[in-house]
Amino acid sequence: MMRRIAVLDAPTNLGLRPPTSTSVPGCAKAPGALRDHDLLARLRARDAGCLTPPRYDPGDWRPGDGVCHAREIADYSLALAERIGSIIDRGEFPVVLGGDCSVLLGSALAMHRLGEAVGGRIGLVFVDGHSDFRHPGNASYVGAAAGEDLALVTGRGQADLAALEGRRPYFRDIDVVVLGIRAQDEYRLDLQAAGIVTRPVPALRAEGAARTAQWAHEQLADCAGYWVHIDVDVLDPAVMPAVDAPDPGGIAFAELEILLAGLVDTPHCLGVELTVFDPDYDPDGSYAAEIVNTVVAGLAPVTAPEAVPPRLLSARPAPTPRRGKGRPGADSERLDGPRPATGAEARFGDPAALDLPVTAGSPADAEPSGVRPSAGRLPRGVPAPAEPESLGILGPGHSEPAGAPAPVEREPVGPPASAGPGLLRRPSPAAPDPAGRSNADTA
Repeated sequence: MMRRIAVLDAPTNLGLRPPTSTSVPGCAKAPGALRDHDLLARLRARDAGCLTPPRYDPGDWRPGDGVCHAREIADYSLALAERIGSIIDRGEFPVVLGGDCSVLLGSALAMHRLGEAVGGRIGLVFVDGHSDFRHPGNASYVGAAAGEDLALVTGRGQADLAALEGRRPYFRDIDVVVLGIRAQDEYRLDLQAAGIVTRPVPALRAEGAARTAQWAHEQLADCAGYWVHIDVDVLDPAVMPAVDAPDPGGIAFAELEILLAGLVDTPHCLGVELTVFDPDYDPDGSYAAEIVNTVVAGLAPVTAPEAVPPRLLSARPAPTPRRGKGRPGADSERLDGPRPATGAEARFGDPAALDLPVTAGSPADAEPSGVRPSAGRLPRGVPAPAEPESLGILGPGHSEPAGAPAPVEREPVGPPASAGPGLLRRPSPAAPDPAGRSNADTA
């Protein structure tokens, strides 16, 4: 029985700094730009509507004031969690079109509610070019939630965002897998210290996208299910410059397609969100078209006739090998047996054989790449090194052919056996942290 996708627009830009003093971030236009390329029809998806965000207005915010737009982001996250919960209650697969990375707070809240309802933990696969792990424990100040979302959803930062409904953290550190960050990410050592496992681009490319997706499954084997966050700045600027903070050294569209297909090809994947595409940098729509091609092909396992309906694991799974045993990134036995080749694998063969040379001029001890002046995230406070040569990355041409099938309205599959209707919309919050602080706040 196929799983039906429900597409929900979350066009918020509240988590980004203004590109200039007289403009606002353009990523709020992303859902409309992607829909213009027949995304819903090609996915045969139900239109779950649009959750309109509050007005973007930084006002007189200054460094030291905490996260800008915090109240608006909190209100929006609560509403977004309700909408995602409603989709999952129908037994559908939510695809959330952001917006900036602050949409992760709403998704995280929905997942924490679900984990509480089923008596298990929900994990997070965080696919992003940046770790977004800035928080008061490792930075002089915070301000742009899109650069702090991973820190917030793991309980670091101000309580009005990191502890909504008294829930803190939404994801435990050991239930998070980070894929696609640059090798010299500013907060890579903080992630390591927290016990958050990562696979930066060089390791992802060395192991291959398909094997990396398998590895992510295995890292979250103790979780009841997991959510997937994808920031399109995981792609190299040579093929995707239409983001707020492009950094060289990313992956190719073909690799993202294979990675996405591997991550969603299991009933334990509960949904996906897509963030940070900025149509202001895509005047002819070519990048939007390429994103849609990649998403449609990558989500093919979800809508395949033989796809298994969503299934949450029991709260007490059998013991499994945990991270840290053996060589990091080493191949290991699949949890669910062999998986048929995805569309991308069938076209490209072994992803490790893709002709994608590593960026030149990036020594292991180089500083992180700088952010362009108009980038939405806060400056990283380090000088930008000389920009390395662009990758020889595959461009357009790997995606599904044009000619979208007509949308087909189908009855939704029933909700998971372990979750009844309305569970996510009737939260039972735990007692809030009286101090309103996490361990990271006092680090």
